[in-house]
Amino acid sequence: MKFRPLHDRVVVRRIEGEEKTKGGIIIPDTAKEKPQEGEIIAVGPGARDEAGRVNALDVKVGDRILFGKWSGTEVKIDGQDLLIMKESDIMGVVA
Repeated sequence: MKFRPLHDRVVVRRIEGEEKTKGGIIIPDTAKEKPQEGEIIAVGPGARDEAGRVNALDVKVGDRILFGKWSGTEVKIDGQDLLIMKESDIMGVVA
């Protein structure tokens, strides 16, 4: 990928949800909600504090994360639909 996020931003690829319910009913594309889980594919160096020091991010490339429904900005890079968001928009890391 030819994109490097700045400051405390991360680039996330959404992880698609299930296409069937537990009961076996197939969910059409029009009824699906956007997944709120993703994988981090790039991270920025970190935000600067008042003293000018860079504080590293708590997440790293490859982490699976949960984020808010309306978090981030949708972009298309190298033909992929991705999200760019601040680290503060991330709710947590999935173990």
